[in-house]
Amino acid sequence: VVCDGTDNFASRYLINDACVLSDKPLIYGSVQRFEGQVTVFNCNPESPNFRDLLPVPPSPGAIPSCSEAGVMGVMPGLIGLLQATETIKLITGIGRCLDGRLLVVDALSMRFRELTLRRDSGRAPIKDLIDYSQFCGAATTEMDSFAMETISVTELKALLDGDAGDLALVDVRNPAEAEIVVIPSAVLIPLSKIESGEAIEQVRSLAEGRRLFVHCKLGMRSAKAAQLLAEHGILATNVTGGIDAWAQEVDPMLPRY
Repeated sequence: VVCDGTDNFASRYLINDACVLSDKPLIYGSVQRFEGQVTVFNCNPESPNFRDLLPVPPSPGAIPSCSEAGVMGVMPGLIGLLQATETIKLITGIGRCLDGRLLVVDALSMRFRELTLRRDSGRAPIKDLIDYSQFCGAATTEMDSFAMETISVTELKALLDGDAGDLALVDVRNPAEAEIVVIPSAVLIPLSKIESGEAIEQVRSLAEGRRLFVHCKLGMRSAKAAQLLAEHGILATNVTGGIDAWAQEVDPMLPRY
């Protein structure tokens, strides 16, 4: 029995495929912020596995990591206990495991929901192990070829202290992150709204006649935002290190998360 406690997509795909090839059940768990998921993969040949839950990895920066979005301290313990329970049940052969069932835990409302997870019969079979770092990083190729302007937080601070009227600063983090700490004068426009196209004209209006800067927590999501905006003819400069670097180098009194 394999119990997965890893925190990155490359490891999860590797562990999943190894379990499929060696015919071993996999107890899966994940956490982010106030939520968690638990299920059991590969109990039998008809069971779903991780690739049925997530056929392809998300593009880098599309989903904030725990270091970016945070995680409620008790969530890893809670999800880990549920995984341990499933492990004991499999080893002893008692009860009904979460095969084909995804348990979703919402700690804020303290609700447990169960979703049905089925095996995709049309999915390509897993025949061997691959380069999982390359598999999960394939989406970076386009971004790597994108010539993006960057600026340090200290350089940005100098510009803001000068004539800030000719620049616009967009914060692409999630609203919950902005409740913790913000850079003064930044306009909150989450990356998801830029990706969907909903906020493109809003950003275009902000950037009209101004130099546009984008920031997130660490710089990955804002880099993605700069790339997406460039596709719409809007040039943006990425703030290296994001608000975390700002809290370290510009204003150490600000909270870090």
